[in-house]
Amino acid sequence: MSSKSFPKFAVLGAGRGGKAMAGHLGLMGFETNLFNRKEVGEFYNLAEIRAQGGVKLEGAIEGFGRLNIVSTDIRKVVADVDVVMVVVPAYAHENIAEICGSHLHDGQIVALNPGRTGGALEFRRALDKKGVTAEVKIVEAQTLIYAARAVGPAQSRIFGVKKRVPIAALPATETKSALKVLNIAYPQYVAASNVLETSLDNMGAVLHPALTLLNAGRIESTRGDYDFYTDGATPFVCSVIETVDQERLKVAKALGTRASSLLEWLKSAYGVEAETVHEALQNTPSYKGIRAPETLSSRYILEDVPTGLVPFASIGEMLKVPTPTTRTLIDLASVMFHINFWSQGRTASRLGLAGLTVSQIRELVSG
Repeated sequence: MSSKSFPKFAVLGAGRGGKAMAGHLGLMGFETNLFNRKEVGEFYNLAEIRAQGGVKLEGAIEGFGRLNIVSTDIRKVVADVDVVMVVVPAYAHENIAEICGSHLHDGQIVALNPGRTGGALEFRRALDKKGVTAEVKIVEAQTLIYAARAVGPAQSRIFGVKKRVPIAALPATETKSALKVLNIAYPQYVAASNVLETSLDNMGAVLHPALTLLNAGRIESTRGDYDFYTDGATPFVCSVIETVDQERLKVAKALGTRASSLLEWLKSAYGVEAETVHEALQNTPSYKGIRAPETLSSRYILEDVPTGLVPFASIGEMLKVPTPTTRTLIDLASVMFHINFWSQGRTASRLGLAGLTVSQIRELVSG
């Protein structure tokens, strides 16, 4: 590291999560660079961030996070940092690997926040395909540590910070050394056994597609003018969420991986104890006030279906584990969006798992 006590960070992605992370790292005193592929987007404006010198934070974390470099030049952003935090929708991971790969150098940590399902596997394959020889540690977080929304082009509102976020490196033999560095900024990060655990504990895929698809009429008619995780999580909608959760747990069991149930995860991440998913979502403080997306064309479908539900179902099919409810949601999203998510998603084949036995898969991720 450049400093024994304070590593330097680059945050790739200036959307809602990226601005929150970059701003918070800056506020905590870490030298932080921010990259985005475009200067202006729906949730950010790099020129405004540069003009004020960083990101203003409000909500659970108040203050101003000063940033060092804010740029669309990936070379400058990653050149002199110890940790590269990738905070983009998971469907962009492959593209980010292609953009930054030739500029990475030995010893850097590249952390996907989050990896969703198979993120580290896909990122590694993309670097290999590009011929990247730098020895970097690829790490996958089970979820984004922040619940945050953009409240301006250079501002972020943080609703909550998770109490515990499992991470794993690919291979798992690198997890301990990566965690030693990441814990300097984020003591909430804890070691998962391997990337199968972080990938199969993809709670966004369990929650978001069902909450979005089964509230489609409400989202279209109100432009998301209701609380997404509470008002949208009715008992009948939650019954679908619980079934998807059970199918995911069966896939994890077939891989020999310990996965947390949604209820266990809500307790671990937010300290919420409940008997049912409906009760838990109604009583998660960090979800209060988070509005539904204004349009159905959001990351809750465009990210969570291809990088969550598709690998759940595809790996399940390979292991002969039925996932009928998960497959139904994928088919419904494909019809509604006129997108073949099966062909675009992270299938077992695209992740390099097709044809492997469970033992071979576990050897691949364990090292």
